Amino acid sequence: MLVTRPDPGAQETAQRLIALGHRPLLAPVLTIVPRPFAVAGRPQAVLVTSGNALAALPGALRDLPLLAVGDATAARARAAGFAIVHSAGRDAAALAALVARLCRPADGALLLPSGAGQGGALAATLRAGGFRVQRRTAYAAVAVACLPEVASTSLDNGGVSAALFFSAETARVFVTLLRRARPDATVRNVAALALSAGTARALAPLPWRVIRVASHPTQDELLSLLP
Repeated sequence: MLVTRPDPGAQETAQRLIALGHRPLLAPVLTIVPRPFAVAGRPQAVLVTSGNALAALPGALRDLPLLAVGDATAARARAAGFAIVHSAGRDAAALAALVARLCRPADGALLLPSGAGQGGALAATLRAGGFRVQRRTAYAAVAVACLPEVASTSLDNGGVSAALFFSAETARVFVTLLRRARPDATVRNVAALALSAGTARALAPLPWRVIRVASHPTQDELLSLLP
């Protein structure tokens, strides 16, 4: 099972795959680079749509409520020292609904640290509901220079039965790198497992055996697609 997501998430996925009886092959195509940022005043809560944002969060914020998009991100927030953590359990829409239940516009701004170019739709939804949102870039996802050799070799040898993709950006980078490294490479015997419809669309240029899409954008749903 080819795992293309970056660390540290790749390691957690690998452990899940091993527990399910599969053999993970780690080949991240993105590197997460934290970006420090400034916070204006003291927000009432921190909203996290990806565990990748946690590394850039100032330690002084760890006593604030943290609202996470899903259970895995919530677990990583607790491990990072946040004591008050709530999980939306699904996606950005569920996170917005959780904010509406637990927060009030009059109680102060919301801090939304996210990846470069991400978080705009969630911020717009919350602002439409009357909230002030401090949207900050907490990390950048940088493409690796070439497809990891372990991935190229295993694909050439027919050693990969499925490949897991957790974001559209990961899928786009993988497609680009594979075409660059192996112009005649085939994935006709590989099942591509996509976290979302957008991720599936980014995978479409390659001739996969099949592209399967998780019913909800969570790791549990993605792993449920495995044979």
